[in-house]
Amino acid sequence: MSETNPGEWVLVAELPELARRKRKQVSIGGTPIALFLIDGRVYALHDVCVHKQRSLSKGTVLHGRIICPGHQWSFDPATGEAADQTECQPTYDVRVDDGKIYVNPRPGAGRALPGAASHPARAAG
Repeated sequence: MSETNPGEWVLVAELPELARRKRKQVSIGGTPIALFLIDGRVYALHDVCVHKQRSLSKGTVLHGRIICPGHQWSFDPATGEAADQTECQPTYDVRVDDGKIYVNPRPGAGRALPGAASHPARAAG
């Protein structure tokens, strides 16, 4: 869905399609990104787990954390921090406008302040 230009927001999905399954893999310039809708907020993380290179978009969400399907590491969706680990999953800034989800293709700085990589969104329907 995208040609990328660093620093430009890229339209990656519609909020209603994310609201159905609460997670979705999208791609920006060949980079896989996992979108999650958790408690009405949209988060974007690099889809390939920093631990065992499994697809986070195939994982689950438990108590507000993303669980990798490979070895069950759990990640904070806003910061990418893994519980009890030193590794950090890259996150991306998200913007939701009029039901459309945009992602900044440049990864965040990691270990950002909670909520810095997410933006409130109302879940459709």
